[in-house]
Amino acid sequence: MVSLFWVGLGGALGAMGRFGLGSAVIKWLGKDYPYGTLGVNLIGSFAIGMAYVWLVENNTLGDGSDTHRQLIMVGFLGAFTTFSTFSLESIALLQQGRTAAFFTYIALSLIGCLLATALGMILTKQLV
Repeated sequence: MVSLFWVGLGGALGAMGRFGLGSAVIKWLGKDYPYGTLGVNLIGSFAIGMAYVWLVENNTLGDGSDTHRQLIMVGFLGAFTTFSTFSLESIALLQQGRTAAFFTYIALSLIGCLLATALGMILTKQLV
């Protein structure tokens, strides 16, 4: 139950951060290109790389618990952008020497998600 609290708290803050930053970027650069989403994805991916080294590899906070990872990586960054998690998992596959899995995961994620979105739109339009 405690883990759910930390993930939920981080998730709420991450979602608000995504909305705030995305809105600010759109206000600054306009709506002609998805600058807001791109900015959030780039910042979130950079941040999860830093958080992973800081919280997982180096255990910088040194408390031995998973609380900070749940709050920051799973909750905040997970809600801020799931692309950061996708990026981290992709790099992990590459670091493990699983090159085929790396390319398969990227291809299935990008192409599969685009196709799933299109299919969801098509099916929903037929139902409505």
